[in-house]
Amino acid sequence: MEALHRQLQYELERFGATEGSIDTLFIGGGTPSTIVPDLYRPIFELLRPYIKKDAEITTEANPNSATNLWIEGMRDLGINRISFGVQSFDTKKLKALNRAHTPKNAIESIECAKSLGIEHISLDIIYNYRGDTKELLKHDIDTALSLPIDHISAYELTIEPHTAFAKTPEVRQSDDELAFFVADAITSRGFDHYEISNFGRYHSRHNQGYWRLEDYIGAGAGAVGFLRDRRYYPQSDIDRYINSPLDISTEILTPQEILTENIFLGLRSDIGVEKAMLSDDMRKRADFLVSKGKLSLDRDRYKNSDLFLADEVALYIID
Repeated sequence: MEALHRQLQYELERFGATEGSIDTLFIGGGTPSTIVPDLYRPIFELLRPYIKKDAEITTEANPNSATNLWIEGMRDLGINRISFGVQSFDTKKLKALNRAHTPKNAIESIECAKSLGIEHISLDIIYNYRGDTKELLKHDIDTALSLPIDHISAYELTIEPHTAFAKTPEVRQSDDELAFFVADAITSRGFDHYEISNFGRYHSRHNQGYWRLEDYIGAGAGAVGFLRDRRYYPQSDIDRYINSPLDISTEILTPQEILTENIFLGLRSDIGVEKAMLSDDMRKRADFLVSKGKLSLDRDRYKNSDLFLADEVALYIID
C-alpha cells in the first residue's frame, strides 16, 4: 500500500491532475475485500482533492470476504459502487470454479451493501463452463435480477495461459447459443446491453472511459495506464513492485493502432465509432454495412446493434 501511494503521487503529477479532475476511481484486480479499509485511508486522503464531487467510486469484492464491517468502512471512505465476483448461484458450479463463497454468501453480501447505502451494485456471472445449460443459467440470471443490483456482467469462460484452468482446457464448452440466451434473458428484464459483456440500468462510467480510450492512471502491480498515445505498465511482480513502484515500462502506440482500438472498442459497445475518424476507404465499407442494415449512422457515429458480431464488423471496416 505504501508503494501504491508512492506511485500514485508520481502519476498524479505526470498526468497533470488538477482539483476535481478524476471522474471515476476503480479498485480492482485481485481481491480488494481482503484489505482492511484503514489501509486504504492514506490512498483516499491523497486522491480526495482530485476526485469530483459526483465521481463514480467502485471497488470489486468477493462475497466471502466482503463483510458488513468491510462494506461499511469502504462506504465511509467514499465508495458508492461495488462489483461482486459472484460468477454463479449454483453450488456445484462454484466449487468447480474453485470459488470460496456459497450462493448464500453472495446474496447476503449484496443485500448488505444495499442496506448500508451503496448506491450502485453490480455482479458478474460466467457462462460456457462445462455443463452449463439454459436451465442453470436461467436460475443464475433470475437469482441475480431478484437482488438489488443495477448492473450485471456476463463473461464467457476463457482459459488464460499459466492459470489453473490452463491445465484443464476441457472445462470450457463452446456453445454460441448460450451467449444469445444470456443476453436475451437479461435485456428482457430491462437491462441495456451496452457492451458485449455488460448490461445495466446504470451504465458504468469507468467502463466507458476505457472504451472511449480516455486517459487513465493505472496504479499497482500489474496495472495498465494510458495517456494520449502511450501505455504504462508498472511491475507485475509484487516484490519488484514494492521495491521499485516507479519502474514503469512504456509502450508508444501508433496512430493506426489507436484508430484500430477505437474501432474495435467502439463497435463492441454502444459508444460507436466517429465517422470523421475513419479513412475514406473505411467510411465506404462502413456505409456499405449501413446499407445492409449491419450498422446504423447516428449523428456522425457508426453504431453496431449486434454486439456479438463486433469483431467481424471491425475487421471488415479495417480491411
